[in-house]
Amino acid sequence: MRVALNVEQLLQRPPGGIGRYTAELARLLPRSVESAPGLGDDDAVELVSFVARHRRQTIETALGGFGLSDLDPVRLSLPRPLLYDTWNLVGAPPLGLLHRSLRGIDLIHAPSLAVPPSSGVPIIVTAHDAAALVFPDTYTRRGRWFHERGSIAAAKRADIVIAPTLAAAEEITSHTPISMEKIRIVPHGVAQVTVGDGLVAATRAALGVGDDPYVLWVGTLEPRKNLPVLIEAFAAVVRAGDLPHRLVIVGSAGWLDTADAIREPARVLGDRICFTGPIRADRLVALYHGAELLAFPSLHEGFGLPVLEAMAQETAVLLSDIPVLQEVAGDAARYLPPTDVMAWGDVLVELLRDDLQRERLARAGRVRAEGFTWERCIERTKAVYREVLGI
Repeated sequence: MRVALNVEQLLQRPPGGIGRYTAELARLLPRSVESAPGLGDDDAVELVSFVARHRRQTIETALGGFGLSDLDPVRLSLPRPLLYDTWNLVGAPPLGLLHRSLRGIDLIHAPSLAVPPSSGVPIIVTAHDAAALVFPDTYTRRGRWFHERGSIAAAKRADIVIAPTLAAAEEITSHTPISMEKIRIVPHGVAQVTVGDGLVAATRAALGVGDDPYVLWVGTLEPRKNLPVLIEAFAAVVRAGDLPHRLVIVGSAGWLDTADAIREPARVLGDRICFTGPIRADRLVALYHGAELLAFPSLHEGFGLPVLEAMAQETAVLLSDIPVLQEVAGDAARYLPPTDVMAWGDVLVELLRDDLQRERLARAGRVRAEGFTWERCIERTKAVYREVLGI
């Protein structure tokens, strides 16, 4: 089957979890992977990836950051803002008019709510959540508008909408015109990567993390990630006196006032907090492996990839008790209300003092993560393709 895939998310700054999902689609869809039991036979996919208008060097740099240097996406004639606005407001132009390589395709897959117009072939849209509608104050005005219009476009144009979790699907149907009958649940995956002590040590040195044990947080610095609660709660670890741990914050700057909200509590922690900014994939895996705990107090997630990534490296996780994280992590995590700073402080101290409890959580997390692979995600995605094509 010939599939057109929008990989523009890889050039967003920051690309976020949707970018990592898009990268795995681009990496694995064309490959012949062994089918998971009960998921059907593997079908060959001829992938035609595309992006908006950018300088070639910009595209190559972005793709290289995801290990996709061999990918050669079609470059459309319109820049991203104009392309997406015309799709949302006018319902044009179709892909085939923008580039001849996008003619004769069997289906279109939009891995986000940037939904192309109908071109006479089926459209699959991945809707990760309805966060911009559930928490509008945590998005810019432009972000809210884009997600609202994208949800309307997906409801009208998509033959099938993929959601990563049941919790996300229920949220989407409650806040957008997309019906549950149109949704298929396809969980994301995680790579099972072996990390050696040498890479962990080199990563610590390169990022200035130091030799002390640390608690890790990974994500985009945006309001719904609730990072101020974690930073304030970590003061309890500092006050404990017997815990030398640092708090390591990994990720890109986001939007709105997140930087201002964390400035004062971060100042109080002094050198016990380390901001790495965005980092390479190999260093991120090394930080997961070296951490004693991932702390993740999000107010909202569509899936929560860092949770799986930490569990795959046999690192214990402490999570907010929102439904989507409970769906992903199951019994392999410790949960807390996301806004209770005192509880987060108390449990951080408890877990960092309790090696046995962390080891139990770590082992359970590793087993849980083994059930989520990108290969299985791709096979289920191909099953959706077969369904919509009737093959």
